[in-house]
Amino acid sequence: MLGLLIDDREREELEYLLKREMDEILFDLKDARIDQIVKRAMNERYKILFSLFRRFASHKECLKYMKNSNDKKEKYE
Repeated sequence: MLGLLIDDREREELEYLLKREMDEILFDLKDARIDQIVKRAMNERYKILFSLFRRFASHKECLKYMKNSNDKKEKYE
């Protein structure tokens, strides 16, 4: 277990970066030209990023980035 001390500004920046990266992955997963092996790796990366995101973001924000069984972005706005 590792700890990390950050201030609010740094937390907001990390949250922003994680959102951007997860948005990019969700967008790329819809691209039919990408091979399934690559998509599987992208899904694994998304899971890791989302687990980090959960530590910073509010419950409402986490719901926006949860994936359903069809691997689509759920919107709870």
